[in-house]
Amino acid sequence: MRVMDDREQAFARAVSRLLYGNPFLPERVEAERAALGADFDPAGTLWHTRAEPEAMPNLVRIGERTAALAEQGRARLAGGARARADELTLYQDLVLYLLYDRYQAALYPYVAAGQAATGRIAGYGRFRQDVERFLGARGVARPADLGPAHLFACFLQVRRAFHHIFANILGGSAPARQLRAAVWQSIFTRDVRRYRRTLYARMGDIATLIQGPTGTGKELVARAIGLSRYIPFDERTEAFAEEAAGAFFPLNLSALSPTLIESELFGHRRGAFTGALQDRKGWFEMCPPLGTVFLDEIGEVDAAIQVKLLRVLETRAFQRLGETESRPFRGKVIAATNRDLGAAIAAGRFREDFYYRLCADLIVTPSLAAQLRDAPEELGILVRAIAARVAGDEEAEALAAEAEAWIRTHLGPDYPWPGNVRELEQCVRNVLVRGAYRPHTLRPAGARAALANDILTGVLTADELLRRYCTLVYARTGSYVETARRLGLDRRTARAKVDAALLATLRSEGAGPDGGSRRRTPE
Repeated sequence: MRVMDDREQAFARAVSRLLYGNPFLPERVEAERAALGADFDPAGTLWHTRAEPEAMPNLVRIGERTAALAEQGRARLAGGARARADELTLYQDLVLYLLYDRYQAALYPYVAAGQAATGRIAGYGRFRQDVERFLGARGVARPADLGPAHLFACFLQVRRAFHHIFANILGGSAPARQLRAAVWQSIFTRDVRRYRRTLYARMGDIATLIQGPTGTGKELVARAIGLSRYIPFDERTEAFAEEAAGAFFPLNLSALSPTLIESELFGHRRGAFTGALQDRKGWFEMCPPLGTVFLDEIGEVDAAIQVKLLRVLETRAFQRLGETESRPFRGKVIAATNRDLGAAIAAGRFREDFYYRLCADLIVTPSLAAQLRDAPEELGILVRAIAARVAGDEEAEALAAEAEAWIRTHLGPDYPWPGNVRELEQCVRNVLVRGAYRPHTLRPAGARAALANDILTGVLTADELLRRYCTLVYARTGSYVETARRLGLDRRTARAKVDAALLATLRSEGAGPDGGSRRRTPE
């Protein structure tokens, strides 16, 4: 007697892909389709933008079938069925999916209330019984990473990760979905089996760097990662080993002087500098082993602090100001910047060795313009979410309608939102308070800066980009031949794309760094 026939194994393999795949990538939908076949519902595949997504019909059907097949497999094993190693792995994956599906709703209240790690967790006893019933069945060799306490900790981490990703990253556009997928991978890596075996205890050693334009939610991404770390579960007390809430320590480095940055991060000894009247712990010392220190605007710190931060990442140790004693740091570091760190390295403003310590895990946040280009309807979704936060659920719909009407009438569909989501939030607040929003246009200093700004905000068509870039290169070289060579075009195309008015503006602003705008070379 077999544990599963060929058809059942095909279903189990699809469930395994669903269990270990990134839930925010298309692979999740393909795994659902493979599991359900003709019963797959293509209309029920997109996650909601709310912090608590509703159950979707495909997952409900998969959960029901998984439960039935896991029970059947357990009964067959108890009856003496022999299974190959690959069959047992599929059976274990079915059980893990069943257990998460069965208990995730009971776990959510602890997550939503911020109490995931406080007090005795109700229901763990039943969970442990189910683990033993299914994974302690005859003929099942259970590896150490499938112990009930560790599984319970992993399941609650998954539930917390879903909650914080949905709470902090709104939108259904492709860039927003890709960002959620990147955050999920930053928490669990690309190999969830390996994470469950060993990496859950090592991810704090890997720094995360978040890059993106101002106002794109880099701190929200950092919070989603920092508040979704693995917390061990103590089976004796039936409680988690550490408090989850309050383990996130954000510091905006651009707002402080170098001395204050060092004092905030490393702490100081009394008398270490003027005003240091008593000993003080810094955030590296206060951060618990499962906590996170978030260093915002990391591109603004001077070289001396970069060296000290590099030492923390390399040695996992630091010293208070005014002391020689080394103290351990066991938490995770997340850094963020809106700067081009490659350019800062080339200019000598950012240490290359420090950058390579930060970029092992790199996340890029998309601009609001990029999200709206992919899905213009996202504007309404984001405005409603902001309105609920600003005015409360009772007034959200009315305020959102007013804000959308103002945007549609006065800004139009092509407004580039240079301040990104942060600007959109201020737009909603302005409409709430004054009934209008009139953006303050920050004009770049000159045509060259205007081109760079328009590229970064993504408002140019391909033809506009080529026209303006051809003109810029021609202004520097003074030669259609050289312009065509640099851009990989033929000479006639380069000549046709040069904009006379823009060329006059560029020349009126003066030569570029190489003096090219005044140099003529043979055509």
